[in-house]
Amino acid sequence: MYPPELTDPIRGEVHQIGLTELKTPGDVDVALTKPGTALVFVNSVCGCAAGGARPGLYMALQKSAKKPEQLTTVFAGVDKEAVAKARSYFAEYPPSSPSAALLKDGEVVWVLHRHQIEGRPPQQIAEAFQKAFEANC
Repeated sequence: MYPPELTDPIRGEVHQIGLTELKTPGDVDVALTKPGTALVFVNSVCGCAAGGARPGLYMALQKSAKKPEQLTTVFAGVDKEAVAKARSYFAEYPPSSPSAALLKDGEVVWVLHRHQIEGRPPQQIAEAFQKAFEANC
């Protein structure tokens, strides 16, 4: 578990982006069983989350005309049970953090893995999110 002095600023950042934190397995089930589109961002304390994934997601949400109806996040290494429950909704994909999954009516329609985030600038990550939103929302 990471100390709050490290995680609190990151939690603040995802709130500014507009994501709803899912901190328990019950929170995850309530959010991901609703009809419509839901983005699950698996947050992390790593540098590629801070330098690429979160800024890229923020840019995509600012620029995209189409967006998921629900914007959610779970925090890897912090809310472990919630992360495990979220990952169970996209279990056919190997776990990675950071990562993101877009679900439509409970079915996975798009996934962004850590290897697609690492070493890429936020603009490129934003484009990936935007394309997924345009195609599925």
